[in-house]
Amino acid sequence: MSDEGDKAVSVIGFIGSVFSPWYRWSGRREPQDHCCLNVVTYGPGGRFTMTDRGRAALRQSDERLTVGPSSMRWTGRQLIVEVNEVSALPRVSAVRGRIVLTPQGLTDVEVALTEDGAHVWRPFAPTCRIEVDLTQGHRWQGHGYLDANFGNAALEADFRFWTWGRYPVSDGAACFYDATRKDGSRLEIGLHVTADGEARMIQPPPAARFARSGWLVERHTPADPGTKPRQVMPMLDAPFYTRALVETTIDGERTVGVHEALDLRRFASPLLMPMLAVRVPRRAGWRFGDG
Repeated sequence: MSDEGDKAVSVIGFIGSVFSPWYRWSGRREPQDHCCLNVVTYGPGGRFTMTDRGRAALRQSDERLTVGPSSMRWTGRQLIVEVNEVSALPRVSAVRGRIVLTPQGLTDVEVALTEDGAHVWRPFAPTCRIEVDLTQGHRWQGHGYLDANFGNAALEADFRFWTWGRYPVSDGAACFYDATRKDGSRLEIGLHVTADGEARMIQPPPAARFARSGWLVERHTPADPGTKPRQVMPMLDAPFYTRALVETTIDGERTVGVHEALDLRRFASPLLMPMLAVRVPRRAGWRFGDG
């Protein structure tokens, strides 16, 4: 998010695009055949890009992930994202440029989100600086976050609902996972990471509800007793998923960070897939050299 708090960007590289209807319709047997670089800008001139591409569009090395005309490259110090995408309906246009993410410290934390280890979270760098230079007027600097999720099962197979939040604090960042698994058990994780990457698990403050999203997705996030979180800026609002800038209070410190809520019961509905296909086009035949 920008230092001014009026713009933001999210970038997700998928191999096995978990929210792609095309991947679900395929039976999710070949993750490499459903890859994408999902780039979304928020604020004035915001755009949504999420093109599902086939196996021929994927190239990987230890330092680089390339999906079609876009890529992520790790230099050993920075993550450099080269963006060359086309946004989805209703505002179809080119989204091009570069994003540079510079972690202030790297962690070695790996958290299993289910007892069998089918889903794993890796918060690589909860505190970063970011430089954004993209089309539609998105040229700004701010603070950011770098993580990864890995899994060998569908999210809706193991979870009913989850929320996640990353909030900058004076000495680093606090990250929270709060989920209800499919068997009814709860996952409650609090992680504090200093700016230089020193991590420790913490007890999250109690979860506090705040206003539902536009699609009425339930939302809550940790907040000190007697305080109430609030949405500062909407980001992504879908029937099963919401992302927003949210203000909350943690250990007496007021902070604004990115919050997500995901309703896997809604996502499991087959009626949702045709709606998603409008926002997630499929380019199975893309080849390098196609542009």
